[in-house]
Amino acid sequence: MKQKKRRFAKSSRERFSVAKLMPNILTLAALCSGLSSIRFALEEQWSLAVVAMLVAGFLDALDGKVARLLGQSSHFGGELDSLSDMVSFGVVPAVVLYLRELHIFGEVGWIVSLFYAVCMALRLARFNTASFSTSEKAQEAWQQKFFVGVPAPTGAFLSFLPIYFSMSFPGGFYFHPAVVCVYVVLVSLLCISRIPTFSIKGYTISIKKVLPLLLMVGVVAATLISIPWVTLSIICGLYLGSIFFSYNAYAKLSRL
Repeated sequence: MKQKKRRFAKSSRERFSVAKLMPNILTLAALCSGLSSIRFALEEQWSLAVVAMLVAGFLDALDGKVARLLGQSSHFGGELDSLSDMVSFGVVPAVVLYLRELHIFGEVGWIVSLFYAVCMALRLARFNTASFSTSEKAQEAWQQKFFVGVPAPTGAFLSFLPIYFSMSFPGGFYFHPAVVCVYVVLVSLLCISRIPTFSIKGYTISIKKVLPLLLMVGVVAATLISIPWVTLSIICGLYLGSIFFSYNAYAKLSRL
């Protein structure tokens, strides 16, 4: 009897809560979704390829919040998330863009794809090392409202703008491959730049603005369903335009 009780107690101690695994499950789901984007691109199902990458971005944003909510942040989870980000937002966009747009330029197009992937790797490496830097941890409150450069998921989202735009006008308009090459290089440089970009994490709004904000979110959701590619193109354009204002806002706050 004592041996059975010991075995039961030992097996109970070895059991693991499924809730603790949820952040890692979401990270792996994001990784699988990102890799599926390549498969859809190989089959020339471009809509599904874009959706799979966007789902990967949504899951990536969700896993960190779930980890903090459950109090299950860990070094293992952080490393897994970083590797998943490199695949979903570094490798996947590079391959999909090459298959969709850049292959026309042959070697030059492949070099641009590699350049994007390398810049994304550098971006993620800098982000990981910054998390251990004492100078980054000692940020002032206003500095927490900004990212350094464009975040990896946002960079992947922006890199697909030529695809969004061409699918907004099927059979009617395509960016010239040379323009796509230049655009992808610019997005890559924004990711590794020191240009401050807005981070919604550090911003708060008054109670009076909550209802209009929710209404705006509802309108955006409706347009994403009815005219998704036009909406995604507009969102990309607005974000790129916001970089000018984030740079000015950071410069003003740093002088105070």
